Amino acid sequence: MSRVARFGTFELDLRIGELRKHGLRIRLPEQSFQTLVMMLEHPGELVAREEIQAKLWPHDTVVEFDHSINTAIRRLRDALNDSADNPHFVETLARRGFRFIAPVEWAQPTPPSGERAPEAAPAVNCSAHPALLRRGTSDKDLT
Repeated sequence: MSRVARFGTFELDLRIGELRKHGLRIRLPEQSFQTLVMMLEHPGELVAREEIQAKLWPHDTVVEFDHSINTAIRRLRDALNDSADNPHFVETLARRGFRFIAPVEWAQPTPPSGERAPEAAPAVNCSAHPALLRRGTSDKDLT
């Protein structure tokens, strides 16, 4: 399976731990990121609050779990421009957990914006060939 999930205008690259929209990186807190990964690995299925708790907070962690899970989901929805009242991506199943409801496609990654473009072909040194510097030089003159 590829390590990139595409949904809507978003792409989640698991290899580098990055969420992108239209190729632009979106900052996402680690707990929200991990929650999204859990849901994308099982789209359309319930991801129970207890599963999220076990994944994000080890047994010896002292935290208000309900508040922390709700905060992680709220930040995820903010990043996805999603809403609890009219969800396009993350659906709440009251007191049970959450479900990712958008279609998910696993694919090969596309380079994020700002990444170096592929190398161009080497340039021809025209100074060694004065005929190439004249106006009207055609493609056949260059080969």
